[in-house]
Amino acid sequence: MNVRQKTIKQEISASGVGLHTGANVTLTFCPAPENHGFKFQRIDLEGQPIIDADADNVTDTSRGTTITQNGASVSTVEHVMASLVGMDLDNILIKLDGPETPIMDGSSIQFIDLLEEVGTVEQNADREYFTIPHNITYTEEDRKVEIVAMPLDDYRFTCMIDYNSPVLGSQHAGINTIAEFKKEIASCRTFCFLHELEYQLSHNLIKGGDLNNAIVIVDKEVTKDELSHLAKLFNRKDIDVAPQGILNNMELRYQNEPARHKLLDMIGDLALVGMHLKGHIMAARPGHAANVAFAKKIKAAIKKEKNKKVQKVYDPSAKPLFDVVKIMEILPHRQPFLFVDKILELSKNHVVGVKNVTMNEEFFKGHFPGAPVFPGVLQIEAMAQVGGILVLCTVPDPENYLTYFLKIDNVRFRAQVLPGDTIVFRCDLLEPIRRGIAQMKGVGMVGEKIVVEAEMMAQISKVKQAEPAQ
Repeated sequence: MNVRQKTIKQEISASGVGLHTGANVTLTFCPAPENHGFKFQRIDLEGQPIIDADADNVTDTSRGTTITQNGASVSTVEHVMASLVGMDLDNILIKLDGPETPIMDGSSIQFIDLLEEVGTVEQNADREYFTIPHNITYTEEDRKVEIVAMPLDDYRFTCMIDYNSPVLGSQHAGINTIAEFKKEIASCRTFCFLHELEYQLSHNLIKGGDLNNAIVIVDKEVTKDELSHLAKLFNRKDIDVAPQGILNNMELRYQNEPARHKLLDMIGDLALVGMHLKGHIMAARPGHAANVAFAKKIKAAIKKEKNKKVQKVYDPSAKPLFDVVKIMEILPHRQPFLFVDKILELSKNHVVGVKNVTMNEEFFKGHFPGAPVFPGVLQIEAMAQVGGILVLCTVPDPENYLTYFLKIDNVRFRAQVLPGDTIVFRCDLLEPIRRGIAQMKGVGMVGEKIVVEAEMMAQISKVKQAEPAQ
């Protein structure tokens, strides 16, 4: 049974301070259309730029995960992203009037509460999952980081942390399914060691930090004077060390709350893959940099699997979605350089088109007339024209746009195409179209046989209108 995509019923906002910037910021969760995914929008900047929540847009992982696109950045996105995955959502626009998400209580639970307050709504489009096909591993020997994703028909996590600390020691956390996120993980707060806190305070790195949004682990002997100094910095009457080896600013919600929070961070960072996952993720000593590197490995596996998809065999005589007259309303090409006769299928992510090869083609006059073969370069051109239909149909006025090649990779000609053959081309987007640039995998088939395949990058550009004569 197919799972439908989900968004929220209405907008809802939360306000707070950014942990590192100390800036007051309001975050607003907004409903988004099908296949939109998760995106942030900096409404405080000129043009209100949008930043895709994508691992390829990560620019910093030193003190949280920062993403950057279109000249704008958003920091500390991981707790927000974890809440969206924990709520089983697909399409959300997150508006921000500042450079960093609010830290709230240092966990995801308050974001979860907001999303539950407005409720979710099922959309018409089916959700696409990526099921881990085989073990995918990532290691950092110097930091003793090990992460592996294994095949599983669910989304399961196991995490171990070990900071070589007599106070924190080695901790484990896990969930059997993402449905357990709210109960077991969402309320677990961020943590730091006392020596890190002192360094960050002295270098003005946590301008929004207070003792309400972080567990502070005391990993060294501290004097009463040092505790009094900390109390003064955080406007507390007094501060002491609790029996568990943490500052007494708060009580642990779970004995292994730090390990659970690391699991929360990992769920948020892996959401930057951009697709719901099915698999068992096991991690030892993960951190933001490793999480993002691992997310990029999964993205590479997704791209590879898409390239390996078994091709569906289409009936070229089926009733077309677009005939050649409709095609000429979209594409600027004309005979003898129009190489698409009809379109059989079109969605937001793929297109299927047909090219009938006949001896009447102009190019056969000079291309091996005694042994006619449909030229390979023209097969690629035909494939690109089919892909152009997909890209041009994303704008309301395709007649005012042109498509241009930027790159062609991994071209393979697997069999000759002769007069009388009918090529069925299928082009699939390898990733969402960004700034008018599309990356596609194209395959051409004659009957059940693949004859050509290639990866293409193209850009649509608006036709400049001639200025009226003065």
